[in-house]
Amino acid sequence: MRALLVVNPAATTTSARTRDVLIHALASEMKIEAVTTEYRGHARDLGRRAADSDDIDLVVALGGDGTVNEVVNGLLHRGPDPDRLPRLAVVPGGSTNVFARALGLPNDAVEATGAILDALSDQSERTVGLGLASGTRGTEDEATPERWFTFCAGLGFDAGVVGRVEQQRERGKRSTHALYLRQVARQFFDDPHRRHGLITLERPGADPVSDLVLSIICNTAPWTYLGNRPVYASPEASFDTALDVLALSKMSAPSMARYATQLLTSSPERGPHGKHAVTLHDLTDFTLKSKVPLPFQMDGDHLGLRTSVTFTGVRRALRVIV
Repeated sequence: MRALLVVNPAATTTSARTRDVLIHALASEMKIEAVTTEYRGHARDLGRRAADSDDIDLVVALGGDGTVNEVVNGLLHRGPDPDRLPRLAVVPGGSTNVFARALGLPNDAVEATGAILDALSDQSERTVGLGLASGTRGTEDEATPERWFTFCAGLGFDAGVVGRVEQQRERGKRSTHALYLRQVARQFFDDPHRRHGLITLERPGADPVSDLVLSIICNTAPWTYLGNRPVYASPEASFDTALDVLALSKMSAPSMARYATQLLTSSPERGPHGKHAVTLHDLTDFTLKSKVPLPFQMDGDHLGLRTSVTFTGVRRALRVIV
């Protein structure tokens, strides 16, 4: 087997020594080429190279969810083809590692490497569904390049939080759960649109859902983690189905407190609920439109402002080692 190992040297929870140990462990079982990313988008370029290669069987992403997202977008640059494309393995190295943990991998990089080697020995893999976001026809965002996401996307409030966290990290702050919680509070008090929903969800064969303040699109459950605590925005979301949506039509202080509590106490059986909560399951095609440009994020990566995004849930997109 020939494999390409994509290493993010800035991965939050792995040291250079740990990365060397992991590379040696993988090299003992396969012919491996290790490449360290040098710029934003480099992991995507490496994934593209692997997809176009005739002799790479496996791509291993060592890093956080952002690294995984780039690799996936490179692998799928010509579209999904699970039977032809190299398989993907993920060694978690970020602060949260939602995709790897949702696959059932340990959150420790060394333990995850052992699990991946065992899975390769047992020829254990699965085909997962992914989400695709693209510009909406007939809008100013029509020319926006399409992009895949592995576990979540968001237009509005949660994307604003992601943007604030990225700003803090650029100033040298560490990516911690406390940092995220502080930015949630600041986004709530500073958000000028939280009292009057500006987002409309449109889907074929159904009436539009309008006046939404928050919209979270999930490709799997949990939606994220707070330390070791899983958080379920859409408990029914799965890699085996299309996309799920949690949207809120009201974000006053009392309702925010209520839904935040429901998120923190959510479970695989129940997520946020109530008269201002909209939950939709297994959507293949839908569009979010806003009256004003709002923050947009995918897999925890802030992508700027959008007034519309069209989503597609693709049930069989990529093979992964588990």
